[in-house]
Amino acid sequence: MAKKDNKSYICSNCGAVSAVWSGKCYNCGEWNTIEEHLQISPGNIGVSGHVLKSESVTKALQKDHQRISSGIAEVDTVFGGGIVAGSVNLIAGQPGIGKSTLLLQIAHALSKDYSVLYVSAEESSHQIGLRAERLGADSEKLQLVTSTSADDIAATITRGTYNLVIVDSIQTISCADISSAAGNVSQITNSTALLTAAAKQTDTALIIVGHVTKEGSIAGPKVLEHVVDVVLQLEGDRYGGFKVLRAVKNRYGSTNEAGIFEMVDNGLRPVDNPSAALLAERQVTDGSVVLATLEGTRPLLVEVQALVNRTSYGYPKRAASGVDLNRVNLLVAMLEKRTKLNLADQDIYINVVGGIRLTEPASDLALVMAIASASKGLQLSANVVVFGELGLSGEVRHVPFAEKRLAEAKKLGFDGAIGPTIRGSSKLSGYTPVSDVRTALNTFLGKNT
Repeated sequence: MAKKDNKSYICSNCGAVSAVWSGKCYNCGEWNTIEEHLQISPGNIGVSGHVLKSESVTKALQKDHQRISSGIAEVDTVFGGGIVAGSVNLIAGQPGIGKSTLLLQIAHALSKDYSVLYVSAEESSHQIGLRAERLGADSEKLQLVTSTSADDIAATITRGTYNLVIVDSIQTISCADISSAAGNVSQITNSTALLTAAAKQTDTALIIVGHVTKEGSIAGPKVLEHVVDVVLQLEGDRYGGFKVLRAVKNRYGSTNEAGIFEMVDNGLRPVDNPSAALLAERQVTDGSVVLATLEGTRPLLVEVQALVNRTSYGYPKRAASGVDLNRVNLLVAMLEKRTKLNLADQDIYINVVGGIRLTEPASDLALVMAIASASKGLQLSANVVVFGELGLSGEVRHVPFAEKRLAEAKKLGFDGAIGPTIRGSSKLSGYTPVSDVRTALNTFLGKNT
């Protein structure tokens, strides 16, 4: 009896499955979307399988995961205390953001005490050597190889001679058993599975670089993020400002931590006091408000700037850098409804200084006060920080870790703060709780707002 073919063909547009390849999908009608996909036949149940051995949860808890320090404190914090041996880690970010630079720095730091292999599928060894020389990472102990074969890389890992293997990147390597080009769904899925199996088998820590799409999400199938243990995202402006490394997924630690870096001549350098660096060149004017935000569990003071000007066109323009524009539009609509501000004929521009991107709702009150300050031409006190979430009724809602935010503000010389009502706020020196946005504006920016 002839052996059944274990290949199928899947449309990358609609997901339809067919037994043979064709140029046009029979289901959605798209051309050149059919991709090869390998199938593993289950066979006869119970014939080739083995009975699984279970263990108690208590015994499982006794197994401690050995962690490898990356040599960079900020990176260890994001990983949850270090890189776990046998873990598969994915790091993604925009082109030119500094992924390869950071990984080469980690590889150099670890090569002093561990056996490290850097696998490049995008650059030649000479290119990486030039970068290593610039970063001061040209160590004899750091091993380098260039390859686009997932099979060769997996075979190298299974030798068990390396504690850490870095693969740059998963979208440029391919399996020999799959005829499709590198970067498609089948190649990414099978290459990742092959490398993961090799890393788990030999207890080798594996770091994989992933590309991103123009929308900012990780390129390739979503299963890529599911099968790995840790997903890290390197964010920021690649032309300047701070770079933020945050964990999107972490099976060995918290996803609330973040590492803050700045790009210098010899690579990415951790920022010891980012709040002071962000506010060093601040000029106190109308439209400028200092926000006490959080990056993970770390308090951070950021300057939020707003510019409000009468529009020259029939439709006012709204633009935002460092914050979601939809959130800004929502807050502007709430301001017009709940206060006496008339912003329907005003252009509004928002900027968050330093390349930091605000995602937490605690930035709402600072954004609103910056817009109102710019609109009225009135400036807030230079020594006051602002934080608080806003509802559509204009109420100021509670945000977590208020004490951390106030401690960071006090450390940098701020003697006042505006925010929601919190337990024990009356005992906090200089803290002024507000119940709604209109009270906040009337109290700190003048009447009739």
